[in-house]
Amino acid sequence: MLEKVNLKKIMMKEEYKAIAGQLKPRLSALQQQMKEAKVPVIILFEGWSAAGKGSKISDVILNLDPRGFKVYSTVDPDETEARHPFLWRFWQKLPIAGEFSIFDRSWYQEVSTARLENALPKKELARRIEEINHFERTLTDNGYLIIKFFLHISQKEQKKRLSALEESKATRWRVTKTDWKRNRRYDDLYQIYDEMLEQTDTPCAPWHVIASEDRNVAMADIYQTLVKEIGRAIAQRPERDAQAAAYQGGIPASRFPLVETPKLCDIDLNRTLEPTTYKEELKKCQAKLKKLHGLLYKEQIPVIVAYEGWDAAGKGGNIKRVAAALDPRGYEVVPIAAPSKEELGRHFLWRFWTRLPKRGHITIFDRTWYGRVMVERVEGFCTPADWARAYDEINEFEKELTDWGAVIVKFWLQIDKDEQLRRFEDRQNTPEKRWKITDEDWRNREKWDQHEAAVNDMLQFTSTDFAPWTVVESNDKKFARIKALQTLIAAIENRLK
Repeated sequence: MLEKVNLKKIMMKEEYKAIAGQLKPRLSALQQQMKEAKVPVIILFEGWSAAGKGSKISDVILNLDPRGFKVYSTVDPDETEARHPFLWRFWQKLPIAGEFSIFDRSWYQEVSTARLENALPKKELARRIEEINHFERTLTDNGYLIIKFFLHISQKEQKKRLSALEESKATRWRVTKTDWKRNRRYDDLYQIYDEMLEQTDTPCAPWHVIASEDRNVAMADIYQTLVKEIGRAIAQRPERDAQAAAYQGGIPASRFPLVETPKLCDIDLNRTLEPTTYKEELKKCQAKLKKLHGLLYKEQIPVIVAYEGWDAAGKGGNIKRVAAALDPRGYEVVPIAAPSKEELGRHFLWRFWTRLPKRGHITIFDRTWYGRVMVERVEGFCTPADWARAYDEINEFEKELTDWGAVIVKFWLQIDKDEQLRRFEDRQNTPEKRWKITDEDWRNREKWDQHEAAVNDMLQFTSTDFAPWTVVESNDKKFARIKALQTLIAAIENRLK
């Protein structure tokens, strides 16, 4: 892609003034329209050192309301970021609907640098490129606009600019030994950049390679691209929303290997455990899990435990028995309620990406990302296209986590309708338990059959060989607690082999 760029092109000051005079006010107006249309926009500035990324960003944001954008400068990951998945730190910085996130270097920085320095195996680099393409497609499928700029200059021009920066006391600090080293290795980096651009130039997030030796040429191209792409995204939003609402295509076939899971109606809920046996098994399992937690930290293996199930199925008590065996410094229980306004303004996985454990730690989710294909589907909180697409997005999400090294254990706590009614009435009639029952619980019960159909689809389409579902027979709470503990222990032991 880089060889197609004409670096000799120049633009006279008067011509640029005329172009900018039209485009800058248009960009300012589009920001307000973007806010009204609730289109989130991500702008990336990548390119050579000294290509002018900072000055280009400064020029662009002068035309924007500062309340509607954030600028992020990407450097090497710090200790906390390095203990999370590759894209974790960028999920944190996604814009809310109607706003901008502007990146001075981005997720591409780490990939290109790692390849130049041979810091990662080829297989890992290829995986990260694939993750980037998945990431960008997932965002654009959910209404994000991603505009990617690569600022291109020649080796000679880069050397000239680095020298000029070094000559001034005010800017000398900006030039590092690494900058000069990479200028000397320009040809190597050229090939790396060119291949990276080719591999990630997708229909949903294409690259815009900007000839940046002449400032006027570069800024004119940048403004023209921003106005064109943002304007098009705003214009297409009504039709896109209408198509999503009218979608009737069903659930797409999975791209991942699936594990057969029984339907809920076929689960034997008569399984029980005697109190004496329960106490013995609980003590044994908790002792084993405690030991395993220490080994997980030593080996820096993250664990994600996902609890789903019917209202009053016993998730809280089950989680309590797991947590009792863990070092409190190394785990977190994350209860998931209805999404907040801030969460609704972002991709539905955003609030889960931001709560992932770091290496060696355990996160237990009390309800999870599967709300997208259950309650949101049943209650119409998202469009048919959104929840139909979510099965694949969730499988992709979990695949990225297991490729990173995480153990994922997913539980569905199953009870029958009669047992749920008994527990509801017990909560309602017991003062100290009354807080556990809500009007929403009763409303959900009225839609039992719809929820059951959604759960069966969830089990069928998201039980993968890398993150399978375990259905826990939970009419008897004691049996359920021990089965969950034993399943978690087995998954951890298998990972530690």
